[in-house]
Amino acid sequence: MWVADMDLKTPQFVVDAVSQRAQEGTYGYEMYDEKAKLAQIQWMKKRHNFTFEIDDLFYSHSVVASMNVAIQAFSEEGDKIIVQTPVYSPFFKSVKNNKREVLLNPLKKDENGEYTFDFDDLESKIDDKTKLLLLCSPHNPVGRVWRHEELERLGEICLKHNIIVFADEIHSDLLIGGVKHTPFATLSTQLNALCITAIGVGKTFNLAGIASSNVVIQDEVLKKRFDEVYESIHFAQGNIFAHAAIQSAYSEGSLWVDELLVHLEDNFKALSEMLLKHENSIRFMIPQGTYLAWLDCSALNMRDSELREFFVKEARLGLSPGLSFGKEGSQYMRINCAVSSDMMHEAVLRLDSALRGRTDG
Repeated sequence: MWVADMDLKTPQFVVDAVSQRAQEGTYGYEMYDEKAKLAQIQWMKKRHNFTFEIDDLFYSHSVVASMNVAIQAFSEEGDKIIVQTPVYSPFFKSVKNNKREVLLNPLKKDENGEYTFDFDDLESKIDDKTKLLLLCSPHNPVGRVWRHEELERLGEICLKHNIIVFADEIHSDLLIGGVKHTPFATLSTQLNALCITAIGVGKTFNLAGIASSNVVIQDEVLKKRFDEVYESIHFAQGNIFAHAAIQSAYSEGSLWVDELLVHLEDNFKALSEMLLKHENSIRFMIPQGTYLAWLDCSALNMRDSELREFFVKEARLGLSPGLSFGKEGSQYMRINCAVSSDMMHEAVLRLDSALRGRTDG
């Protein structure tokens, strides 16, 4: 229950579409189907009120690849790039691999235990070398779906300092409890002009293995700069089975996703109800987005190595250690709840038993 893909079967209509394409028997070069692009455009407009055109789309095999293109396109070696930890590790690794400097702007917790942006810290650290902000929205691993006003304030700071925003919105369809996702590019015309948005089917439909995502850029100046690096790498058009999968997922998947969200919320509730009995050991808030739960294990008073060993050896669960998301993740563990009801039930039983064992002992 560690890696961020679902232990749930990909929708049958997607399987059927890929199988039908396979039966055609020709697997040569194929352009990214315009029907697949239009299906995604319609999906984003209907579910997120995000409107763009086919010419605004770039194919990419992964969000991390797109992030690296953006880093190379909008900064130079030695420039600073804002990373808001704890966060998915390729955010800071991509910065370092491209010989840029990570400018850490850690998230902070408010009085209710909810993570928020630290705007004062951010403004105090920005200088002329700060070129890019890597935004995780919804946020992996803390599960926040950023409110409109939070993103606006962040955008104001970026506009003031002419900072480009790379918005990783790959989890934008995975919204819990009726919350709404605000694409950063929709905040205003001015913010749209400094935004690169990464989206795709991988998380929503358990299709990470087809290696396909998209980048949306609507500003012509940004588009040209991004394209120069993009073309130098030669991303081409993706694979033929991905084209079929994408079109099917976005054309037929609305009801399936709605049902998935109900299932995920039920799994989170099962975990939450159990952990309420152990609130002196592990604290947990049901996330607003993603299918990932962020467990505050600091009350267990274990070193991070001991914490990982506890989950593996006593709870018999393989989770993601919080330290992998930056030092701010110390004393945390991330658990993937996109599993069957039976597996979630078993995981809850195992963790409950392990925590009772420590208390009883």
